[in-house]
Amino acid sequence: MASEYDPYENAQAVIDRAMEVGDVDPRLRDYVRYPQRETKVNLLVDMDDGTVGVFEGYRVQHSNLRGPFKGGIRYHENCTLSEVKALATWMTLKCAVVDIPFGGAKGGIRVDPRRLSVGELRRLTERYTEAIAPIIGSDRDIPAPDVNTNEQTMAWMHDAYGRATGAPTAGVVTGKPLALGGSKGRTSATGYGVVSCAALVLEKFGESLAGTTVAIQGMGNVGSNAASIFHGKGAIVVAVSDVSGGVFCETGLDVPAIVEYLDKGKRLLNGYEAPGVVHIANRELLACDARILVPAALENQINAEVARELRCAYVVEAANGPTTADADDVLEARGITLVPDIFANSGGVIVSYFEWLQNLRGVSWETGEVNELLEEFLEKSFVELWAERVRTGCCLRMAAYIVALRRLALAKEKIAHGERAGESEIREREKSAAAAR
Repeated sequence: MASEYDPYENAQAVIDRAMEVGDVDPRLRDYVRYPQRETKVNLLVDMDDGTVGVFEGYRVQHSNLRGPFKGGIRYHENCTLSEVKALATWMTLKCAVVDIPFGGAKGGIRVDPRRLSVGELRRLTERYTEAIAPIIGSDRDIPAPDVNTNEQTMAWMHDAYGRATGAPTAGVVTGKPLALGGSKGRTSATGYGVVSCAALVLEKFGESLAGTTVAIQGMGNVGSNAASIFHGKGAIVVAVSDVSGGVFCETGLDVPAIVEYLDKGKRLLNGYEAPGVVHIANRELLACDARILVPAALENQINAEVARELRCAYVVEAANGPTTADADDVLEARGITLVPDIFANSGGVIVSYFEWLQNLRGVSWETGEVNELLEEFLEKSFVELWAERVRTGCCLRMAAYIVALRRLALAKEKIAHGERAGESEIREREKSAAAAR
């Protein structure tokens, strides 16, 4: 009988392999295996019917070797501490691979947000923020949106933190509404980055987005924005899915019509009908005939069995941890190029970094400036990843992990010699951002 999938152990297995392949200083190993802090809180919330709901919440602060902790908050009924530990670990690596001066953290609440009213969600968010307020802050740990949370959630957190501490500060969370100091381009940043990363890898193989077929698993914020941007750049989106199932059209879906129909989660795809569109199961979407597959849902979607069924040439991971370590081996053996999550979906945290910088400096950048700088970060990182891939003869996931782990090892070495890596890097990034503008 197959053992139950553990996202944290899966992340550690990939790290072990990357440290060996990249000959990374073994003294770093325990610094990435053990999170610096794991916090579990019980949240008591007054429900609309007069009862009291009790919800379990987490905040895992994995590493601040390279700067303040950074990572999103997710609301999901299957959220576990192991999942949050894995996500926090990936955040540490993600920030390192794109060379922004943050460490990694992640938070979550075990709840099905679809079953709560707006008022209940607000009270739940307030209780959670009050519980973790002593360990977060603009210079300590900066939360952001993730699965089933959004800028409204961040607005509630921003307000609750200010009331809990008596020290309201814009930089305590990112992904906020513009009126509270949010950044233009932040909502679409992860999806925008996914498309940019797809274009970068296609270019290496002499291909382009225009006319390329794409299948996207998941139509939340990341998936829907990626679908719209792929469509806008001339790619043919042939399949998309959500929790209710998927839709497929061989000649291409009308992405704007689907996004309008879904209306920010108010409807599900199982009710969508259009000429030439057929309804498919999630497994069928993963194995459909598309040049690019974009898993944009949750972890553990592509295991070794599913990997053997894929018909794509490229997998671009918009979700965190959608592919297991065993599946990586299958994909590599089959010649399917995978663009790993810690690079492919880094657009969100990169623009969160921009938002944080804007808050610190009291400025606001236009969407075009944000997207242009985002592309510069991704292009620079991709050059480094591809060079490591060529030098080591490994896949892109191994290359990304090796680059990230070496940066963490360098930060550890600097700290050991009395230097704080994050402080000088922030100053350099501020200069770079100002020059780019």
